[in-house]
Amino acid sequence: MAEPTAFDEAADEPGSARADRDRGSERAETRRGPERLEAFSDGVFAIAITLLVLEIRVPPAQDLDTSAHLLSALGALWPSYLGYLVSFATIGIMWANHHNLIRLVAIVSHGLILSNLLLLLIVGFVPFPTALLAATLGTPTGQIGVLVYAGTFVSIAVAFNVLWDQVRRGRGVLRPDVDRRSVDSITRSYRLGPPGFLVAFVAALINPAWGMAVIIGLVALYLLPSSSGA
Repeated sequence: MAEPTAFDEAADEPGSARADRDRGSERAETRRGPERLEAFSDGVFAIAITLLVLEIRVPPAQDLDTSAHLLSALGALWPSYLGYLVSFATIGIMWANHHNLIRLVAIVSHGLILSNLLLLLIVGFVPFPTALLAATLGTPTGQIGVLVYAGTFVSIAVAFNVLWDQVRRGRGVLRPDVDRRSVDSITRSYRLGPPGFLVAFVAALINPAWGMAVIIGLVALYLLPSSSGA
């Protein structure tokens, strides 16, 4: 076996260029980019948005005997259509905001992973309150359906703020080249979410229709590009 040369020994010293490069490579390998986090999140958003349509069911066989009965049965499904449209728009907006948020991430921290899982936990739950809303809207228990629906959106808004806080305040998480005006714009729009949907919840306590009106208004507001920092 060949003896190590003086050059090899010098290169292995702590202050050598080779040692610095090796340490740099090790640090680069331990850094986690946002690609896998975004891919996993996209999958959850896609599943949640797909499950929504399963709650729009074909009318029972007894309503298929005549065109008049079928049209009446289809019209009676209006709560399902409304819940589907509002929830589809909401999940779509969440996906767009999540995409624009993740593009600001340089590295993924443990706190960011946990806060992202919290958000996805609630996103995956959205089909249930949507189904409950569709089943109860226009009935004596409609208020409960709207309250659960609004309460879910309050939770989502809080989770989005927790996620954004991890991006904004996490050590080294936010890309250093991100414009401060974009950060401030996203912060302002996200802060509107929890109190806004809380207003919808309180309005639903008074009148379910008022609660739904506030929810639809907030969804329309979040369609604006400024809400996602785009």
